[in-house]
Amino acid sequence: MTTLQSPSKPGVCGFAPLRLPLSLRLTPEQFALVCAANPEAVLELDADGRLIPMTPTGGDTSARTIALTSLLWMAVRRGGLPLKVLESSGGFRLPEGSVRSPDAAVVRLERWEALTPQQRRGFPPLCPDLVVELASPSDDLTALRSKMAAYRANGAALGWLLLPEERAVEIWRQGEDTPQRIEPAIRLEAGELLPGLVLELEEIWRA
Repeated sequence: MTTLQSPSKPGVCGFAPLRLPLSLRLTPEQFALVCAANPEAVLELDADGRLIPMTPTGGDTSARTIALTSLLWMAVRRGGLPLKVLESSGGFRLPEGSVRSPDAAVVRLERWEALTPQQRRGFPPLCPDLVVELASPSDDLTALRSKMAAYRANGAALGWLLLPEERAVEIWRQGEDTPQRIEPAIRLEAGELLPGLVLELEEIWRA
């Protein structure tokens, strides 16, 4: 069973568990309704319609995630780059039908502006150009790498998997079966895929 938290009574503080069978399969539209009814639950939707409950992160990972998003946003802002930066609570409806929430995402502005206002308010129906996942000590790296592979299969041009415990990064590129590993990693450049986008990593490693 998958357990979510839902308000026990309207207007009353406190939450009662909502149990859902593991065999339950949802469409992206149904998933959006579940998320709206359980705003305190952190969920993703797999391509086969299964709910994926996400556990809260520890303090170090939370601090690093804030640093990651902030540094990406500042790099885009200072460089005047035609890019949109989104943080970890934002979900994307991928072409395969899953709904995923990378720790940080970058979308080319022309793609973002091509969406309707309604599409932007919900789960944007696209795969980001750049996805970034930040591993925590408790994460299953096999699952994270499967997630990176899924982003790439759904159209992500570039993926960065950050491994703070090793100060290393795996770079997942479109058209390459095996990620490139950089260790120690000091800075990342998106290169021709997203010209001008550079991420300095020291503030993330020590956050």
